[in-house]
Amino acid sequence: MPLLANRVTVTVHASDPLSRAGVISHLQHQPTVEVLRDTRESRETDGRPADPAVAVMLVDQVDDTASAELRRVVRGGEQRVVLIARELREPDLLTVVEYGVRAILWRHQATEQRLLKAVHSAARGEGELPPDLISRLLVQVGRLRRSETTSSAGSASSAPLFGMAPREVDVLRLVAEGLDTRQISEKLAYSERTVKNILHALMTRLQLTNRAHAVAYALREGYI
Repeated sequence: MPLLANRVTVTVHASDPLSRAGVISHLQHQPTVEVLRDTRESRETDGRPADPAVAVMLVDQVDDTASAELRRVVRGGEQRVVLIARELREPDLLTVVEYGVRAILWRHQATEQRLLKAVHSAARGEGELPPDLISRLLVQVGRLRRSETTSSAGSASSAPLFGMAPREVDVLRLVAEGLDTRQISEKLAYSERTVKNILHALMTRLQLTNRAHAVAYALREGYI
């Protein structure tokens, strides 16, 4: 496992104190990890900035409460998420991946070494999924891709499941320049309805609340 230049800063999030303490006990003695017991602590380690922060979230299942907390963690900073779950339903799998979860561990398989490996993978920007989840994810993506091919060519559903399509980037770049829907449609030779559909599909897929949020996301992720 390649080592990072600095220790990885880790915050731990769980619905109950006992579960949180268990995750912390797995990580606190690891020399390559700096566990913040208070998530408001500074991300400085030994006077040097830490590698990208990793948030470890422990949930039974991805219900409304867990989804809200996951969105808060992901949107609250530059943290990359490792999710430890007891179970994941079919609709939840794509949801957590779209939220930006980098690694998923089954709760009954979350040994100290597996957790450490997942934390380092997330810090490097890599993914880590159990084999059974990979097959389920591929099946779901396949279903969505087949659904997309049956949609009309002019609909916004031709956008990718993850990230942004080129035309979505084009639209957001013009939104960032202050153009309204009519001006964007003239600039790109799209109908106003198509521009609205592109933005609506993008914001729905990536859980973005409005155009300003979409522009901020695109800037943060390096699309514009």
